[in-house]
Amino acid sequence: MQFEYPMILWLLVIPALLLLHHVLQELRGRNPHMRVSGLPAWKPSPVIAALHHLPAALRVAALALIVIAIARPRSSTEIEKVDTEGIDIVFAMDVSTSMLARDFTPDRISAAKDIAIEFIGQRPSDRMGIVVFAGESYTQCPLTSDRAALINMMKEVQTDLIEDGTAIGNGLATAVARMKDSDAKSRVVILLTDGVNNMGEIAPETAAEIAKTFGVRVYTIGVGANGEAPYPVMTPWGVELRKVPVEIDEDLLKKIADGTGGRYFRATDNTKLSEIYAEINKMEKVRTTVDSFPVYKELFGRFGLAALLCLLLELALRLFIRRMP
Repeated sequence: MQFEYPMILWLLVIPALLLLHHVLQELRGRNPHMRVSGLPAWKPSPVIAALHHLPAALRVAALALIVIAIARPRSSTEIEKVDTEGIDIVFAMDVSTSMLARDFTPDRISAAKDIAIEFIGQRPSDRMGIVVFAGESYTQCPLTSDRAALINMMKEVQTDLIEDGTAIGNGLATAVARMKDSDAKSRVVILLTDGVNNMGEIAPETAAEIAKTFGVRVYTIGVGANGEAPYPVMTPWGVELRKVPVEIDEDLLKKIADGTGGRYFRATDNTKLSEIYAEINKMEKVRTTVDSFPVYKELFGRFGLAALLCLLLELALRLFIRRMP
């Protein structure tokens, strides 16, 4: 508890002096008295004698409470206001048919989607979007803070919707275009691919330069086991898994990441891919500003009410004492 006008508390000297004056009067025996015969019959009980002092004590207490109320007592609680500044993130995902390889569980594209959805759920303050690319690229979901819509759109990502191939430059350029008008202080593209750029009108190096110009940081992820990976092939006898070589242009992906202030990662299985997203999550911290301010609760009403009760009780006691035999 604190007081808005603490200097007023010096007035508590007045009720203290009144109490001292009353005590001194009692000690000196200056109360009015009358001599009568048969003194034992007129001697009051200890309880009645104590009641004679109570009205004065209540009056002093009421005066002290009034002084405290005037000094405006109040309690305070520290409240924190947190302002969160999120990050704009766009997933640029390779949806070429090679993403159906089963060196991940159940396959690359499914694992990439599931782990990306987990990442989305861990960053509630960010706006996110999805760009997919194969032989060309398009926006699956523009930047949004609607987590439910974003997750639903991520679940709908699949292969065979566009011309096959790997247009890394087009995918990155489309992702950057989604953020060129963003006012977020931090803008990030997470580019995931399992192949070598072999299609598209925009060279990956050119797309990286565009990203750098707009201040977009690119994290690149190469997806695929080392060596060979099982790939489903349709045969007259059904689907057959055949070993195919894993070809990832790691030098290109490293160059894109380094040139934009990002970082390159290699994911060889579900666990490694999950760890990569966890590491990106740690590196891209949401900026928060915390402002603390007190919230006051006025308490003078309690002391004023207590003073009123003391005065009413004093009045009732004086009437009671006056009527005692």
